[in-house]
Amino acid sequence: MTYGTTVTTDRDFAETVELTRAALADNGFGVLTEIDVQATLKKKLDVDMEPYLILGACNPQLAHRAL
Repeated sequence: MTYGTTVTTDRDFAETVELTRAALADNGFGVLTEIDVQATLKKKLDVDMEPYLILGACNPQLAHRAL
């Protein structure tokens, strides 16, 4: 099973992260966790890779309803 969404943009990474955070906030989501995959792999494995950030977002009302 494949699961995911891909979006392509011409914006730089930092601007894209900023716009993503704003879009999440506009829709009632807050970022609970942030994993900088690029930094983690560099630190743990000395591997260079493109910027890669995982944002763990939550909408409290939707989470409460689901739980």
